[in-house]
Amino acid sequence: MNFRNICVSFVCILIIILFISCSQQKTEWKGTIEEVDGVTVVKNPKEPMYDENVFVLEEELSIGEVEGKEEYIFSRIRDVDVDGKGNIYVLDSGEAHIKVFNKNGEYVRTIGKKGQGPGEMQLPGSISLTPGNEVIINDGGARHLHFFNLSGDYLKSISQTNMSMFIRPKVDSQNNIIASYIIMDNVVTSVLKKFDSELNEIFTISSYKLAKYPIINPFFPQLYWEITGEDNIIWGCADKYEIQILNPKGQLILKIIKDYDPIDITDEEKEKWIKDNWGEQGVSSDVKVTWNEHHNPFIYLSIDDSGRVYLRTYEKVISGEGYYYDVFDSKGKYIVKVPIKVQPQVWRKNKLYAIEEDEDGYQYVKRYQVTWKI
Repeated sequence: MNFRNICVSFVCILIIILFISCSQQKTEWKGTIEEVDGVTVVKNPKEPMYDENVFVLEEELSIGEVEGKEEYIFSRIRDVDVDGKGNIYVLDSGEAHIKVFNKNGEYVRTIGKKGQGPGEMQLPGSISLTPGNEVIINDGGARHLHFFNLSGDYLKSISQTNMSMFIRPKVDSQNNIIASYIIMDNVVTSVLKKFDSELNEIFTISSYKLAKYPIINPFFPQLYWEITGEDNIIWGCADKYEIQILNPKGQLILKIIKDYDPIDITDEEKEKWIKDNWGEQGVSSDVKVTWNEHHNPFIYLSIDDSGRVYLRTYEKVISGEGYYYDVFDSKGKYIVKVPIKVQPQVWRKNKLYAIEEDEDGYQYVKRYQVTWKI
């Protein structure tokens, strides 16, 4: 082998070594894990382990038509869920019913209808499929939870009349329900609780005091929660970058913390909020608006069936639509920051289901194939 070939070979080997070294350095997690009073505390740095190209979304299904068959036309989609066979349940709050489509996007059946009788709804706001193969509809208009089987047969309703603004009930394998509601008193309080199947309180998870009218905080921190396949409760209050995981008994077992750079609330965002809520005349003189200096660290929480946690931040995608999501693995490590143009409704078997709207305001349910390159 001549000197030139030796040099070329040497350079190639160096490039390979540097590539492997850089790859290893990029995937090195630089956070810390410690046990504090029996709780695992995972502290994450600002930077994730991987670049965003390890996560790929590809649209593979769209349900919804502007004109055509009535079964595929929606009035106002409020929520979506998916069963174990890939059937898609779409809550249309405008029509007060649920349309069911198979995994190929073909219409199957309609569950419920508008009304005030048994099995009828007034103003449904969310749905959830239970591990026991039931559909729960949170009907804020009737202030009831309605239960159906997957075939669409009405089972029962449970009153929530003693709770204001009952929000996003989720059900575990024991038919216990996790949800929040508002306590209207001298101080307005948002509480997150675990209930049994008849809405009897088991324990309180968290409570947060809100500004009371006529004081308004447009960007107040909200509570977010999900239930894992092991019936653990993942929740967080967006006043700080911290996610807590409780076991089914309510005991804290894992705390996820992340360092971050706060994002300022801009004058343009304030003006838009005022215009959207008060019109051109501006805020009423009897109302006091209080503005935070910064946005909350996150605004939405979801999980997939592999235990990953997705938090939507206020960081906008500069080169396109959407926001960046911070993604953590099942152990609480910050693995990647990815741009997603939609708000995830359901992650199931490497599929993402979302509600989207075109420039004319027509809504669609879309499914994306999720590919992880790690």
